[in-house]
Amino acid sequence: MDIFNMLTMIGGLSLFLFGMTFMGQALERRAGESLRLLLGRLTTGRAAGLFTGLCVTAVIQSSSATTVMVVGFVNSGLMSLKQAINVIMGANIGTTVTAWILSLSGIDSGNLFIRLLKPSSFTPVLALYGIILFMFVKDTKKKDTGAIFLGFATLMFGMETMSGAVSGLSEIPAFQNLFILFKNPVLGVMAGAVLTAVIQSSSASVGILQALAATGQVSYGAAIPIIMGQNIGTCVTALISSIGANKNARRAAMVHLSFNVIGTAVWLGLFCLINAVFRLPFLNLPASLFGIAVSHSVFNVLCTLLMLPLSGFLESFVKKLVPDAKDPEITAELDDRLLTTPPIALERCREVAADMAQTAALALKESLLALKSCSPKTAASIRKKEEKTDYYEDILGTYLVKLSACQISAADSTEAAKLLKLIGDFERISDHAVNLLESAEEMQTKNLPFTDAASHELSVLCAAVEEILNLSLKAFLENDSDAASMVEPLKQVINQLKEQMRSRHILRLQRGNCSTTAGFIWSDLLTDLERTAEHCSNIAGCMTDISQSTMNLHESLREFREGSEDFLPIYNTYAGKYSL
Repeated sequence: MDIFNMLTMIGGLSLFLFGMTFMGQALERRAGESLRLLLGRLTTGRAAGLFTGLCVTAVIQSSSATTVMVVGFVNSGLMSLKQAINVIMGANIGTTVTAWILSLSGIDSGNLFIRLLKPSSFTPVLALYGIILFMFVKDTKKKDTGAIFLGFATLMFGMETMSGAVSGLSEIPAFQNLFILFKNPVLGVMAGAVLTAVIQSSSASVGILQALAATGQVSYGAAIPIIMGQNIGTCVTALISSIGANKNARRAAMVHLSFNVIGTAVWLGLFCLINAVFRLPFLNLPASLFGIAVSHSVFNVLCTLLMLPLSGFLESFVKKLVPDAKDPEITAELDDRLLTTPPIALERCREVAADMAQTAALALKESLLALKSCSPKTAASIRKKEEKTDYYEDILGTYLVKLSACQISAADSTEAAKLLKLIGDFERISDHAVNLLESAEEMQTKNLPFTDAASHELSVLCAAVEEILNLSLKAFLENDSDAASMVEPLKQVINQLKEQMRSRHILRLQRGNCSTTAGFIWSDLLTDLERTAEHCSNIAGCMTDISQSTMNLHESLREFREGSEDFLPIYNTYAGKYSL
């Protein structure tokens, strides 16, 4: 083997690794919605979790990527540790699909139909179709489909280039001696673990082993320990990913490592024992591409069968390895690992935004109660909720900007823009809740009661604001267009109430029925309540815009007030309900 063959091998390996990475990333984007649906159906049942891990890994062609996603899910609270264990086990079986696909390149037959199954026969067609989709089609999903075909064609071309370049190694005694050395099970496991840890993909590692097996110098006695070691090496990616994550995410990574180490130790020991007793004759035979794919699948299935009944033990074991901290741990709400699957990251943003909306709404409702009776406990609760919404606005805004920079569909981009607009309204509602609380505290401290007439008017306005808050919250949480359509008429009624209450307050001041200090507080209350209604209107208007595929809030609201037949009847209903 000369320097030119070495350069060809390096080029083939580079193309192989690039093609696998490029195809995997495109598969993740293309299957993002399906991944989200699979995750939504996930249950604590072993079979469901196992099947999910198997399917996801078979689709994205990487158990490392699946495990990194699982670490992200656990870190974000999307998945429990018990669910993660089952998914990780399934991922170990799903990753064997790659070896079966690569084994097709070993097909050798004169039969036309069988030769058509050989990748070199159909990858040029896939590459042509892929480049047309990738370069000349604007639809994002079709571009991703083209990228999948291009990635697959590239990795198969790299595989064949690599196999051709290493064919000369069969004549080199040192190469032959190397694989004789790997017949030592411990050395074979170490070699497989190190190679896989370096390239961070067991699928790619198996592909390299299959390419080397094309020389005819790799026996089953050497290949099987190397395959076992590859399962340990692939854990490095998840371990690195878990750095800086919460304890449950670190536990998920340790589950992956423990599962593979225990499985390898048990089956390697049994393999050596059987070989020592029976001297298995096939171990000296040259390993074929097909044989390596079979060995890879059998080993991973055996590991899963061994460890699946012990999932409870695994959970207890990793909890001892990663014990609970003395101080309570704050769970990260949003995890950058989820950005590798944008649809799932967006789903997590929706969940956090929903929690933010409910927190802001609870803060405002508590502040309305505080206007009647304010206690230190209520005040602390309102301020804590306001701080929480501030935190949510910060992390959601930052995360949504990162998400928008990813390759996402037009629908997901619109959804991200909607959430970016809405989180500001949720945060301002909680600010107004604190403002109302401060007004209530000032009234209590200075002993400034309102007149009976003013108290009645305030109760009417508070009831209207609470209803508009509930309507806007329902419109957002349930994507309820009917609730959204009722917000703007009620908001106009609240505006009218505010003006009437200002006028009545001026009359009370002129008659001497109300103090000037109480009048300032009254003015602040009306402003905060009216602006709360304004933010509720923004929320409902944004939901209406999204349903109509527009993003012009003020124009939409104006058209609804002036051109909708439904506006006036709803307005009259609320005007009667909240009259002074």
